[in-house]
Amino acid sequence: MTLKKKLSKPLKKIPTFRESLGISTLPDLVGYSADLYADNIAYRAPRGNTLYELSYGKVLEYVKKFARYLKELGIEKGDHVAILGENSPEWAVSLFSVSWLGAVAIPLDARAAHDSHKFILSFSNSKAAIVSGSYYTTILSAADELKELRNIVPMDNIEEICGRYASGQAMENVDPDSLLEILFTSGTTGNPKGVMLSHRNITSNVDDVHRTINYGPRDRAFSILPVHHSYECTGGLIATFGSGMSVFYGRGLKPRDLLEDMKLARPTIWLSAPLILEKLYLRIHKEVSGQKGIKGLLANAMPGSLIRRKIRQSLGFEDIRLIVSGGAALPGWVSSGLSGYGLDVIEGYGLSEASPLITVNPPSDPRPGSTGMVIPSNEVEIRDIDGEGNGEIAAKGPNIMIGYYKNKPATDEAITRDGWLLTGDIGYFDEDGYLYITGRKKFVIVTRGGKNVFPEEIEEKLTKSPLIEEALVFSPDDMEIQAVIYPQMEEAEKKLAHTGEQITPENLWELIRLEVRKTNGELEAYKRIRHFALRLEEFPKTTTRKIKRYLFKELRITQDKRIL
Repeated sequence: MTLKKKLSKPLKKIPTFRESLGISTLPDLVGYSADLYADNIAYRAPRGNTLYELSYGKVLEYVKKFARYLKELGIEKGDHVAILGENSPEWAVSLFSVSWLGAVAIPLDARAAHDSHKFILSFSNSKAAIVSGSYYTTILSAADELKELRNIVPMDNIEEICGRYASGQAMENVDPDSLLEILFTSGTTGNPKGVMLSHRNITSNVDDVHRTINYGPRDRAFSILPVHHSYECTGGLIATFGSGMSVFYGRGLKPRDLLEDMKLARPTIWLSAPLILEKLYLRIHKEVSGQKGIKGLLANAMPGSLIRRKIRQSLGFEDIRLIVSGGAALPGWVSSGLSGYGLDVIEGYGLSEASPLITVNPPSDPRPGSTGMVIPSNEVEIRDIDGEGNGEIAAKGPNIMIGYYKNKPATDEAITRDGWLLTGDIGYFDEDGYLYITGRKKFVIVTRGGKNVFPEEIEEKLTKSPLIEEALVFSPDDMEIQAVIYPQMEEAEKKLAHTGEQITPENLWELIRLEVRKTNGELEAYKRIRHFALRLEEFPKTTTRKIKRYLFKELRITQDKRIL
């Protein structure tokens, strides 16, 4: 096997195929698209037994009128306005209206706890909150504790509010380098930070996507990821609006709702996340491999192309041409597994601090396992390279954040004096300019022998097993590699049933021990797991579905500890 040469800088960037949009503020982008695609459907959402639709022209009308309403409430240029609600056309109108006034949006995580909402509303100095019906009462109940919060606006009433006005608010003259939004990251370390992003940060990222990915007004996007998050907000909301395509807002992640919505949406583009894609692959694989009797014989006799077509039809994916994975690393076995069923996934890489995109795979030449090539406006290099050719990824460009809100020490730690963002991610470039992520700097285990062990590499190998749902790898002493494993209970029960056993903590541990042994057989000696224990429930996660590693930093697994 030829060893891959690891480089510290890309020899080339992702190819471009069209000119820049030449737009540097969000209000300009909204006005441009709404005029150009006035009659196109911008948003679709199932509501009761009907499908709600909103055209680009109507969106602009609502943006102007709702901005006028906010102005009459006393919202001025530079004021902070929180937005809290489920993914919806009204959420989009809220963001666009706040930016239309030159105010600053504070998107809140709809899945976060009420105390988190209160903290961010207070810490961000929000003067108003636009809130959907699900959260209106709880935010109202906290209003007395939030001294700067003057108005709580019901998001669900936007259409009725706009009906009061014959004309709307003129667009504020907005400086491209002025603040557009502050995104509070949920983080795996427990401390949320307010990422300050300017109009130029966001629009430069949108422009890079426009120049490198082929999408346009005939496309149909499917939105299921939380819209407060940088990946969905920039890619799934702002970039899509800039293209004239329609966005279908799904009701949620419940399997039945998700499947019904995908069939109704019939998307051509889907921005997704690794965990969702993993569950999708496992569901498809279970359906296909679980066929018995005459159905099984027929399935085995079918040409692969026919099976793939049937799978696409069953998901509403007859027209799908682009599935993008972001927000976390996509396990290679998920990517190749879906590809085998005719669903190709391209992976990108970024973080909120970069608005978020830094690299993306070109759809014409994706590389499995890679997060793609550097976007046109960015410079990226690998720093502090270790003996294996891996180092910290640093990025520079117009998409890099202004800094962290009210946190200069954290800003100075993340951004160098000459403007480079130190991502905290470890990786390398190949000879064709593709970036590979090997782990997180803060999670890396440095052994006493000076070897670097990336927990993510071992976790990916463990979760290849159908018997392992989730895994967390760590070292309490930089000597022993340990793991906490959450088994896939349904598969474990089936496996044990084949040998006539009932599931118990003891035989479950023994079953997983065999899987750990298999994984160890694929690893160098210094990476092998010495001790592991089982969890019998899911790991606690952030709202972006990342395990809260900091909760396990004091853990040490002894030989007699099998169940946590």
